[in-house]
Amino acid sequence: MVSLQNHVDAEWLSEHLGDENTRVIDCRFKLGSPDEGRLLFDRSHIPGAIYFDLEKDLSGSVGEHGGRHPLPETIQFNERLQDAGIDNETTVIVYDGKEGAFASRLWWLLKYVGHEKVYILNGGFDAWEKSGYPTEDSVPHYPKTNYTIKKNRDMLASYEEVKDIALKGTGSAILIDSRESKRYLGIEEPIDRIPGHIPTAVNKPWMEGFENGYFKSRADQEKRFTDLDHNQPIIVYCGSGVTATPNYIALKEAGFKNVRLYAGSYSDWVSYKENPVSFKSE
Repeated sequence: MVSLQNHVDAEWLSEHLGDENTRVIDCRFKLGSPDEGRLLFDRSHIPGAIYFDLEKDLSGSVGEHGGRHPLPETIQFNERLQDAGIDNETTVIVYDGKEGAFASRLWWLLKYVGHEKVYILNGGFDAWEKSGYPTEDSVPHYPKTNYTIKKNRDMLASYEEVKDIALKGTGSAILIDSRESKRYLGIEEPIDRIPGHIPTAVNKPWMEGFENGYFKSRADQEKRFTDLDHNQPIIVYCGSGVTATPNYIALKEAGFKNVRLYAGSYSDWVSYKENPVSFKSE
């Protein structure tokens, strides 16, 4: 099994499932079918797991700007953690089906609010089931805790910073578009107002960091980013701030220190009609 600093495997989780101060969170979700993740959870999940919904728990209210999956309000997210029996010392294991993106979103959010002990189940629920470990359909309840938010603001890039880089070409940071190449190139755009990408951005599709549902090794992640300067700040984005988070983690695994997320991402960028977009290799 590949050893990664931000992940655990199914065997590790099986051995620690009964630990008193460990919480498991199920983040399964399907874009375009928002009820499917909860239905899958109700049918079968890892014993003791709690369900966090991408749009209800891991995102805030959608407005004119801010993107399709804006970050949740701090108070809302704090309450959700406390209701799940999570405090600042809890070890949290997050998983999705095997996509990695939804679990990565929660991993990023927890790191952003200052949580240290958070890990992704590599291979997701699919790996757990294939390993023959037990599942259940009952919904657990845990005593409410107190959680103190301590935001890591250096994980987040603002719209103003991105605009500065895109329009002025300052070179103060590298913009990475994490979407698949067809969307980056403007060949197709199934969701957002206009196709294309933010000017100056380079394309590193997030799914290239995975193999058969597992995050690739540190060495493989390093190979993906050999053309990038370790000394230059990096800002990752995608369509709405969800699928950029696996790239954030991959860059960290590859040894990049200064990595930030543009949470509103491309959907926020094109919500300002005056903003230009680039096509193909412009």
